[in-house]
Amino acid sequence: MIAAARFDWPSLVNLLALRDYNTRVVVLGVGAFALASGVVGTFLMLRKRALLADVISHATLPGIALAFLVGSSLGVAGKSLPVLLAGATVTGVLAVLFVLAIVHTTRVKEDAALGIALSVFFGGGIALSSLVQQSATASAAGLDAFIYGKTAAMIVSDAWLIAGGAAIVIAICIGFFKELRLLCFDPAYAAAQGRPIVAFDLLLMGAVVMITVIGLQAVGLILVIALLVVPPAAARFWSDDLRRVVLISAGVGLISGVVGAGLSALIPKAPSGALIVLVSGALFVFSLIFGAKRGSLWRWLEARQLGRRVAEQHFLRSCYELVEDDPRRAFSEGALAANRVWNAEELARMMQVALAGRWIEAAGSSQFRLTQAGLESARRVTRNHRLWEMYLITHADIAPSHVDRDADLVEHVLDAEMITKLEALLAADAAALVTPPSPHRLPSVLPSGAAP
Repeated sequence: MIAAARFDWPSLVNLLALRDYNTRVVVLGVGAFALASGVVGTFLMLRKRALLADVISHATLPGIALAFLVGSSLGVAGKSLPVLLAGATVTGVLAVLFVLAIVHTTRVKEDAALGIALSVFFGGGIALSSLVQQSATASAAGLDAFIYGKTAAMIVSDAWLIAGGAAIVIAICIGFFKELRLLCFDPAYAAAQGRPIVAFDLLLMGAVVMITVIGLQAVGLILVIALLVVPPAAARFWSDDLRRVVLISAGVGLISGVVGAGLSALIPKAPSGALIVLVSGALFVFSLIFGAKRGSLWRWLEARQLGRRVAEQHFLRSCYELVEDDPRRAFSEGALAANRVWNAEELARMMQVALAGRWIEAAGSSQFRLTQAGLESARRVTRNHRLWEMYLITHADIAPSHVDRDADLVEHVLDAEMITKLEALLAADAAALVTPPSPHRLPSVLPSGAAP
């Protein structure tokens, strides 16, 4: 008879209090690595070299295999973390130098150079890994699991090694913050000022190599790319200020590492690296939707508000064009419909909005009239539209027959400062200004006896 599976779930209280020694070790190592990844990953993303982290992570495979083979042949513990990280560092640096050499000495584009380096180094790593598995060294068993991440196997010396490397990476990013910011945003200007761009680039790449190789024990060489890319990408949805983006990215990385490691302790046999990356991905999706700066929810709300404002301004301008010669003139809903191509449902909604906002008022059976507040708003909207029309005619060589359509694309985002600049610019050419007749003011839609 098959016995029922039984899981011993750790106490959540003990986990939160970090009473378990192994949990403290894992949280220290993973948290330090994830925090540093979020910091340096921000500069890597802004430098538009996110794929380079993938190249470096794959390029560490041959270094790990070589370090294992050499260490075992010399009588050193082949699976010792310092030995493996040393080998990974060497091949990671070689991969970076290989990419930079191709980019700066040939006409091969950077994306092609990255692809070449990734395939060559990873192919060599696969070949060396097969030699490791065929070796007579008994300790070779389980090396693949170590390479692809085995957080639970972390010991205190490994955690302190990871924390020390993470501290160095963070110190580099803080100490050279201004230089790295200039490198990411305007390398051409930095070069023109005589700054050593190549040296700064190598410094950044060196920090990426360091954080990549120390992350092997935390999430493995395949998943390490996620913590270098996902937290910075999530942070970009919250701010445009680089300092805030770095802090948010570091926070996302830290939360991902700590929560992922905690979940792996709560869920039996759960892969730590995968859970860390899944938590990071969940935070990215949250930022994608709710991010204060670029979140899709707020962008959708802003677009919806802009659409409503545009519809309101079109309605007010349509009303004003009907009564421009006589502001107290009444008009009908049918005249509005003929003055602009309105959807019947949209026009009915706008009539309700205008009545509720007291822009218009009833003036008899099926007749309406602009209120004083509505007239002032309509006059302002129409004036902004005509200002932009005159600018397009006199300075952009737009034909009068097309100027109304082009003005519609821009007028709704004009602010007070832009309107003042338009007035000043057009004042110099006042003698040449000719306000085009509105294409909406057609005789067929005007009340009888009204001048077109």
